[in-house]
Amino acid sequence: MEYVAALLPSAVMAALFIAVIRVIVKTQGGANKAKEDAAVDAALARAEGARQPSTRADG
Repeated sequence: MEYVAALLPSAVMAALFIAVIRVIVKTQGGANKAKEDAAVDAALARAEGARQPSTRADG
């Protein structure tokens, strides 16, 4: 029975890993894709706006 105890943690981790991968694959695209793309585009636009140097005349 020691071999069952030794294999159980590996089997549980493999099952959880497969479940996570399935969730990731299922949530790609679909109805939320446009909303997620818009959120990323808005965040990139804000980052670009914050990164542009301000033109100040010192002196």
